[in-house]
Amino acid sequence: MSTDGGTATEPPLLRSIDLVSGYIPEVNILNGCTVHVNQGELVGIIGPNGAGKSTLIKTMFGLVPVRSGQVLLRDRNITGRPAHLLVGDGLGYVPQNNNVFPSLTIEENLEMGLYLRPKEFKKRFRAVAELFPLLADRRAQKAGSLSGGERQVVAMGRALMTDPEVLFLDEPSAGLSPIMQDTVFEAVKRINDSGVSILMVEQNARQCLDISDRAYVLDQGKDAYTGTGEELANDPKVIELYLGTLARIDR
Repeated sequence: MSTDGGTATEPPLLRSIDLVSGYIPEVNILNGCTVHVNQGELVGIIGPNGAGKSTLIKTMFGLVPVRSGQVLLRDRNITGRPAHLLVGDGLGYVPQNNNVFPSLTIEENLEMGLYLRPKEFKKRFRAVAELFPLLADRRAQKAGSLSGGERQVVAMGRALMTDPEVLFLDEPSAGLSPIMQDTVFEAVKRINDSGVSILMVEQNARQCLDISDRAYVLDQGKDAYTGTGEELANDPKVIELYLGTLARIDR
């Protein structure tokens, strides 16, 4: 399984090194977690409940205090940098819950994603709507009237308004029907194909591994296994410990 980051000529686009963090004093959720995302990659994070998956991306995005370790963006130390400044650095984040403004229209939700740069709205709206025509076709519809999968597309579209280099996704398929999950994973792949690097936490391990270039299995706040999505999906230990009795992926 692969463990090296970046290439001989350039560092990874984004990485955490031995990251330790938590919400309550003296109680660590992450216990020395090291992951990286190379330019253009879609990297999945899977693992059991309580492994620290969501905490990892929240810590890297400045939402949970770092107790030790580092977060580097192209070898620039951004450890502990506030989330609103990281957005300006080229990072975007889509939380699992409450990720749209239900009383606002789709267009107004996207405006909120670029509220500090309103002059750029029309250009960015066109770019994001090229990825997701739904956003333009139904721009006047209230977000609260959308299906769960459609709300996720709006949330991802709003995060894309700032034209991020890296997008953090926290459980994008959570609570959705299988059909809606397929819609969301297709949207994630489309975003990645457009050139945005993605670090995605996901409970649906099978589908996550299926679309990921690489992935990490977190356990007890540490990166326990890493490899390509296909390697992890067919690794006997990963299947036994983390993927249960599901059959191996046939490709």
